[in-house]
Amino acid sequence: MSKTVKGTLFTVVAGIAWGLSGTSGQYLMAHGISALVLTNLRLIIAGLVLVFLTYATAKDKLLAFLKDRKNLFSLLLFALFGLFLNQFAYLSAIQETNAGTATVLQYVCPVGILIYTCIKDKVAPTLAEIISIGLAIGGTFLIATHGELDQLSVTPAGFFWGLFSALTYALYIILPIALIKKWGSILVIGVGMVISGVVAIPFTGVLQASIPTSLDFLFAFAGIIIIGTVFAYTAFLKGASLIGPVKSSLLASIEPISAVFFAFLIMKEQFYAIDFVGMAMILLAVAIISLKDLLIENKRKVE
Repeated sequence: MSKTVKGTLFTVVAGIAWGLSGTSGQYLMAHGISALVLTNLRLIIAGLVLVFLTYATAKDKLLAFLKDRKNLFSLLLFALFGLFLNQFAYLSAIQETNAGTATVLQYVCPVGILIYTCIKDKVAPTLAEIISIGLAIGGTFLIATHGELDQLSVTPAGFFWGLFSALTYALYIILPIALIKKWGSILVIGVGMVISGVVAIPFTGVLQASIPTSLDFLFAFAGIIIIGTVFAYTAFLKGASLIGPVKSSLLASIEPISAVFFAFLIMKEQFYAIDFVGMAMILLAVAIISLKDLLIENKRKVE
């Protein structure tokens, strides 16, 4: 199997696994687990597994990272705003809407980063970028209103948490850039998850929560924590190392499609034709941005 095929498979499977995580979370919250408790459990358990993986493969690097106090402030910002707040906002959006809609709304994030970059660098967007922004705004409008100006098809709370999760997802991407360049993704995200999970314990009620241990709950917990976090993230990084970050990000855009499929299959959610039009517009916006980056990357290789 060629490197490209292997990298493509790893990335696509990671995107599907991320889609499953949202539906698993929806199932757990529909059966009494709060978004706060679920966020706390996901961060601590997944974080500990990622830290253990780092310890097993790069013990010296992990110990050096933990001893370097220069990392502390950046790591705390990332842990609280990029990890905890993003996970909580995303799960709250799922609780108020469904896994498919929440995941698609979170995918407005790349367009948000594009707008932020244009303002920060005082650079006018290109025609392709303007089209992407228009598609993302139009798609979000269709999902939120079904095309009816005078009513929301999702609850105001669901719409707020969906867009807020897109904002915090941007923080999740931007805040740890320097740390990840120096120390690597799995290490930084694993330690960040553990820190955010531990700091959150007094405020989430996780110690007082009653956690069912029936088989269906265990499968759902495995879906959101083991498959949808630990496996998805490590598979995505493996894929990105084989085919590059731009191609892998583009392929991972299968996540919202996967989330919609699992929400329909497992949770029996109902979607309308107008929902799929809105979702397609947002995905097309992400694809245009990613393809533009891919063309730039290929041009550099040729030069």
